[in-house]
Amino acid sequence: MTKKIAISVPDDVAERLAKEPNVSAFITASVRGLMAGERTRQALREVGFVLTDAGLAEAGRKLDEAQAKITPELRAKAAALLSESSRGRLEIRD
Repeated sequence: MTKKIAISVPDDVAERLAKEPNVSAFITASVRGLMAGERTRQALREVGFVLTDAGLAEAGRKLDEAQAKITPELRAKAAALLSESSRGRLEIRD
């Protein structure tokens, strides 16, 4: 079942949405992604993880820093290793 709703958004969001061929699908996917994150955080809390906004922000910064270190050359090398390992030809070197 679907429900039609009207929303108000800031200009920058409206400009972004205007680029989408199917705004409803885009919004649905975006909100479902947020809902999945909420479920994940809730599950982590239920098994004892203490999640704070500050801790999540710090983890996000660390992830951004790590991703920034991935060069195109490193990405290509990783893809080649993955390809070789999936064919059973990976040679482990020290």
